[in-house]
Amino acid sequence: MENLRIYEQCRSVPETAKKEINGGRLNGKTDINPMWRIKTLTEQFGPIGIGWYYKKISEKKEVVGEETAVFVDIELYIKADGEWSKPIFGTGGSMLASKEKSGIYVSDECYKMATTDAISVACKQLGIGADVYWESDASKYGQAQPQESTDPPEEETPEMRQRQELLEQLKSEMMRTGYGPKAVLKKYKVDAVDKLSILQIKDCTKKMKALPDAGKAVG
Repeated sequence: MENLRIYEQCRSVPETAKKEINGGRLNGKTDINPMWRIKTLTEQFGPIGIGWYYKKISEKKEVVGEETAVFVDIELYIKADGEWSKPIFGTGGSMLASKEKSGIYVSDECYKMATTDAISVACKQLGIGADVYWESDASKYGQAQPQESTDPPEEETPEMRQRQELLEQLKSEMMRTGYGPKAVLKKYKVDAVDKLSILQIKDCTKKMKALPDAGKAVG
């Protein structure tokens, strides 16, 4: 399996699955709909219990003053190339009892929310939703003023040249068949054609070569 296949196919999050967080310490960050992760896992590996599953390995409560938090540890397993993975660990947390102006609020959803959070942490290690987290990291740690780089330009490698040549072939086939880039991006779950992996480019080009010229193709 190509090392970045899962990462590249799962890194982009559709706008319909994103929601901006307003208020609190995470104000301005992006929340990802947890069902999108379930859908993505199912698309990549199959239904839960068949192509992927998780095990809850521990849960604990932590009391600080009048408030109580719950933490859940899980192991996520995926089946890739016919083999089950080693455990992918995730830890999630949620408030069980929170101190509010009106008194102590107790959440009956906290264990479920902590488990969902733990799954999201495990998924992040596979690259699921990576673009959202990458943007968050940049805004969190990128406070220093940018400095002009004095490094020499990156030397073009044989792999870079091969990728560029394959991209040109793909774009040529797209023009010939009239197969729009929107359909390609949707199929491979990326937000730009240039972000396709070499394996994806080859796969897409091979399929397009079997299509008729523009005017006859559906794209």
